Amino acid sequence: MRISIFAFLILLGAACPGFGQESNPPVVPQEHTPVFHQNVNLVNLFFNVKDKHGGLIPGLTQNDFEVLEEGKAQTIKYFSAETNQPLTLGILIDSSLSMKKMLPEEQVIAGDFLRHVVTDKDLAFVISFDISVDLLQDLTSNVHLLRAGLDRAKVNIGGGGGAGIPGIGQGPFPVGTPKGTLLYDAIYLGSSDILSKQVGRKAMVILTDGVDQGSRTRLREAIEAAQKADVICYVLLLFDPAYGSDMHDMSQVAEQTGGRAISVGRPDKLGKAFDDISNELRSQYSIGYTPVNAKHDGTFRRIEVKSHEGYKIQSRKGYYAPMDAN
Repeated sequence: MRISIFAFLILLGAACPGFGQESNPPVVPQEHTPVFHQNVNLVNLFFNVKDKHGGLIPGLTQNDFEVLEEGKAQTIKYFSAETNQPLTLGILIDSSLSMKKMLPEEQVIAGDFLRHVVTDKDLAFVISFDISVDLLQDLTSNVHLLRAGLDRAKVNIGGGGGAGIPGIGQGPFPVGTPKGTLLYDAIYLGSSDILSKQVGRKAMVILTDGVDQGSRTRLREAIEAAQKADVICYVLLLFDPAYGSDMHDMSQVAEQTGGRAISVGRPDKLGKAFDDISNELRSQYSIGYTPVNAKHDGTFRRIEVKSHEGYKIQSRKGYYAPMDAN
């Protein structure tokens, strides 16, 4: 049975008194990784450095970089080039009708990717999205459970799997038509409901043709949720020529969060794309700084990391300042 995130939380709350008020996914301790707290003005950035051919550049030091916030230089307080920091990873898989031909191979290759990337100190989850957003496997480091979650993804074009139970199989929002691809809703929920409660390195890999149909969430709101949760989004764009695709919106999601949108086209090219993402996730630098602007006003602050050698920096474009409680 496929269970939407919303219904999943309701059912679990019924079984566990007090769950609705105190529940959080498990938080993984992140050694040597500064965390952005509400009352501590600390911004942490994970980023990749590439040469003009797109090759990753290892072995750089803090003195090779400068950080600008709203155009003003910031003082770097923390720097790390470690590649083994714990990772919290979400796999979002498009199971709408337009992806029917690609889904079986997506499941196999995504499972292999998880097997190579997820270690005992990492966490991952699996979501599918079509006319509903379904949590197929909650946070775990057990790769067998994650692969089983991927295998549960099925094309859903109407009706849901609720067996008469209100909310089950219907996603987080009411759906007025059996046709739909709740892509933006999936990004929003994966970011705000799961990854926002984690600390340290966080990423989502989204397998889709990039076409959203029926989401209550707007593109800008989905990107904002990912930015607020400090999530790096990678998009693997693959599609059935009979349905087409849309790279534009997915490029915005990836660029604004420090990830990449990779046009795969056919499923047989997925393996290399996953290898590229794996290499990037394990080759990140980390910088922490206390912003000159210490206001807790909830505004969006633009960030730019620069390389003194002129290397290309792949990093998120900004962050939302904390907001003081009233």
